[in-house]
Amino acid sequence: MRKWSIFILLLILIGVLGYNYVYQDHRDIQSEASVFSVSSKKILEEFQVNSEDSESKYLDKTITVSGTATQIESHAIVLDNSVFCQFPDKIDTKLQNAKNISIKGRFLGYDDLLKEVKLDQCHIIN
Repeated sequence: MRKWSIFILLLILIGVLGYNYVYQDHRDIQSEASVFSVSSKKILEEFQVNSEDSESKYLDKTITVSGTATQIESHAIVLDNSVFCQFPDKIDTKLQNAKNISIKGRFLGYDDLLKEVKLDQCHIIN
């Protein structure tokens, strides 16, 4: 009887730990401080020089990128044709007149084919 109660208690403990590991809280990128703040042209140059080092430097970090909005879609903005920023919510279309804009988001990676830096969970700073 004692062995069964220890076994059941152990199974419950493993179940609770497994549940907490799988269902962790999501990061709130908007409230996090940016680790790096760069221009869209500078970050693209870094990836063209050495993409592996740059990828490990920025990967899964919150960064702020500034540049000119060259393309605006309902859930995305492209800065200087080189930084693709995906937003969780719809974007105000009045931003089309914005010359210089700063966007904070989580760095996902660099797309070699399109020559674009990818960010998600983005928010406009100014």
